[in-house]
Amino acid sequence: MDGCVSTMLKSLFVFGVLGVLLIPAKCEQISVCVNNDNVRVDCLIEPKPNKINSYEFSWSTGNKETVINTNVSGSAPDAQFKDISQVEELDPQGYRMTLHGFKDKVPLSTTYMCKISGVGANISLEKDQLLQCSAVSVFLKSSFSWIVCLLLFFYHTHS
Repeated sequence: MDGCVSTMLKSLFVFGVLGVLLIPAKCEQISVCVNNDNVRVDCLIEPKPNKINSYEFSWSTGNKETVINTNVSGSAPDAQFKDISQVEELDPQGYRMTLHGFKDKVPLSTTYMCKISGVGANISLEKDQLLQCSAVSVFLKSSFSWIVCLLLFFYHTHS
């Protein structure tokens, strides 16, 4: 009987941990990484179909928000970013902004923001939290909760 109770408690613990880990396992709408000397910001907000979409990338340090790149009518990027930022559309959704040669000039604590057709997302990062833009690091960052869940599941089924 004690073995049965022990197995039930272990199962309850494992599935409780799985439930807690699955809650934050959502796709982030914005991610920031560095590639060589470039800073890359991916804004994965789904564009509206059959419409020309607007985008705006900016960052905030302290109380000051600075526009880096935009196609919004009536808005303009800060002069320091005019020739060093580029935006491309991602397939199937979103936009990627690359800030060329700016890795060492990133402020210590920054909130990165993006808006696509008025829908916004933001992420606050310290300079030392910027990861390399490798496929493995992006996969691990976005899939960490799922990997832990799988490891716990395999541990539970093999014990």
